Amino acid sequence: MAHRAPTAHAPLLDPTTLGDLLRVASAPDYTRWEDQVRRTGGCSDPVHLTGWTLHKDKTTGETLHHYTTAVEPGGRLRLACGNRRASRCPSCAWTYAGDTYHLIRAGLAGDDRRDVPATVRDHPRVFATLTAPSFGPVHNRPDHGTCRCGTQHAPDASELGTALDPATYDYAGAVLFNNHAGQLWQRFTTRLRRELAARAGLTRRELADCLRVSYGKVAEFQKRGALHFHAVIRLDGPDGPGTPPPAWVTVGLLADAIHAAAEHSYTSVSVPAAGDQPARSFRWGTQLDVRPVKAFGDGSDITEQAVASYVAKYSTKAAENTGTLDRRIGELAELDRHQVPDHTRRLITACRDLDRLYPDRRLWAWAHMLGFRGHFSSKSRRYSTTLGALRQTRADYRAAQEQTALALDDREPDTVLVLTDWQYAGHGHTPGESALAATIARDLQLNRETAREALQDQLALEGAAA
Repeated sequence: MAHRAPTAHAPLLDPTTLGDLLRVASAPDYTRWEDQVRRTGGCSDPVHLTGWTLHKDKTTGETLHHYTTAVEPGGRLRLACGNRRASRCPSCAWTYAGDTYHLIRAGLAGDDRRDVPATVRDHPRVFATLTAPSFGPVHNRPDHGTCRCGTQHAPDASELGTALDPATYDYAGAVLFNNHAGQLWQRFTTRLRRELAARAGLTRRELADCLRVSYGKVAEFQKRGALHFHAVIRLDGPDGPGTPPPAWVTVGLLADAIHAAAEHSYTSVSVPAAGDQPARSFRWGTQLDVRPVKAFGDGSDITEQAVASYVAKYSTKAAENTGTLDRRIGELAELDRHQVPDHTRRLITACRDLDRLYPDRRLWAWAHMLGFRGHFSSKSRRYSTTLGALRQTRADYRAAQEQTALALDDREPDTVLVLTDWQYAGHGHTPGESALAATIARDLQLNRETAREALQDQLALEGAAA
């Protein structure tokens, strides 16, 4: 039951898959199976459970409701896998991206349900991008002129991001930078607070009494396989988003402090020499971009909605755009079977070779991530809500729906005894189920896009009328 869904562009089904598809579609319980798959959002790798749940009245002992998976297709209940990677499960990744969007936007526009007031719009906030340094020239598409190789590459050219001269490109440096990127970010945030304190003529302790730095960030892999961070950075009063920052705090001061923090010598990570590898000191690249976030837009593309959408987009991606695998690599022979590009192969090979020199960095275990072992998306404690809180809100909503459907919503919760027994029974689809689930997922996605476009049109008409 561990088969993966076919890609959305698979033109034909092989005879085995087609036969299994017809078996599933013609089964008498197909309608219920389809309902289960729709409830998972078309999940490509659902978790299977067997078991039962029983609701009883505590006072009378009356059975109010009894459910068992014995009546379900295959005797199993299917639940969404919850994987955030779009390469593994597009439907669950869509849900994760939506949660990330609301998390980031709540920290920009406010959300009373999340204890983030709308007054955060008046706080200084910027959208910053911190990039990796150069490890050697690569094929690119400059704004003016041609690539250094003399070619004007097409936007989808396979050579983009690959080394002009693989023999001199610092593959070891690239994966070691990725591996230490999390520490580099931590040093940056520490230095940022010091830079803000220096500009205010305060100590760090005094700064904490009047100012708090909040952020939400996401990691993105460039085509060359180097990591960089996109971050929303906001300044609050000492108690978080509910308190305003001091009057002397401005967007310009924040931007200046960010530049100073990124360029300071403290914001570096040293890697000792080992074997044939020299000692290194990693710092952020020179391409530092800091832009104010606009509340409603003034012709700028750095608006609250645009920033939240951008961060959400990359929260479901990893290093797959470089051609690497989306899972751990057992041996280098796997790269041949999956036709991994040469540039990415060299980065992965560097992880394997460096793992012997820096065993504590676990480079081989994270070779599929080109050495990166940190969180792809993270935030400071008081930036906004949490992904856990958003999931709990969704779970509470579903629970309320269930209570209504079972006619239990008029009963006091303390009067109902709930007994359950669940067991894991596998995951995934058969080949035919995978093809059908992929079709269901595409239908759901089309419905969402249609509804979103209709809402945008409605808002545009209301804006024009106003």
